[in-house]
Amino acid sequence: MSPSDASPYPPFGVTVDLVVLTVRDHTLNALTIRRGEPPFQGQWALPGGFVRPDEGLEAAAARELAEETGLDQLEVHLEQLATFGDPGRDPRMRVVSVAYLVLAPDLPTPRPGGDAAGARWTPAADLADGSRLAFDHTKILEDGVERARAKIEYSSLAAAFCPEEFTVGELRRVYEAVWGVALDPRNFHRKVTGTPDFLVPTGGTTTRQGGRPAQLFRRGSAEKLNPPMLRPEA
Repeated sequence: MSPSDASPYPPFGVTVDLVVLTVRDHTLNALTIRRGEPPFQGQWALPGGFVRPDEGLEAAAARELAEETGLDQLEVHLEQLATFGDPGRDPRMRVVSVAYLVLAPDLPTPRPGGDAAGARWTPAADLADGSRLAFDHTKILEDGVERARAKIEYSSLAAAFCPEEFTVGELRRVYEAVWGVALDPRNFHRKVTGTPDFLVPTGGTTTRQGGRPAQLFRRGSAEKLNPPMLRPEA
C-alpha cells in the first residue's frame, strides 16, 4: 500500500464549536443553545455545526454563530481555541471539532435559529458546576474560560469585553467578572495605566456608572501589559 493511499481510512466529519463569552450584569456569561435535533435533542450545548465542503473554518464559525443565535454583524474577538477529536465524542460518526473562542461586550439576547430550539446566556460558573452540556462541550467551555482568564493577565484582551470607549472602573469590573474575584481599585488603575499606550485617553468623561464623571479611555496599540497583572486566587 502506498503511503499516500487514503483508502484504508474512513471519512469523518469536521465541526466548529463556539465558546462565546460576554459580561452581563457584572458576570461572565456563556452562550448556549438548546438542541432541536438528535443527538442530545432538548439538551443545552455550545453553538456550532458541521463545516461545509466549500468553506474555511473561520467562515464556518461565523456562519454558525449567525444561524443559531442571530448574533451576526457584530464586532467580536474570534480566535481558534483547540481541536477536540476523541473517537467517542459524537454518537453519529467520527467527528473532529475545531473550537473557537468569541469575546464581545454585553451582547444582546440571542435569537435561536437553524436547528437550535432555544438560545440563552448562562453564567459560566453555573455551567462548570455540574450543569452538563451535550457532547464534550463542558470540557470545551472550561478550556475557553481558562484561555480568557489566562490571557487577560498579560494582554489587552479584557478590552474586548468593553465598549469602544470605557472607564478604568468598567475595565476593572471585566477582570473581576472573568476571574471571579474583587480587585483593589487603586492598584488596578496603577497597573493598567502604567504600561505606555495600553490605554489611551479619549478626552471625554461619563457618569453612566454613577458618581463623579470618570475619564474615558480606548484600547491602545500596546498588546502586552508590562508587568503582567497576576490573577489572584479566588
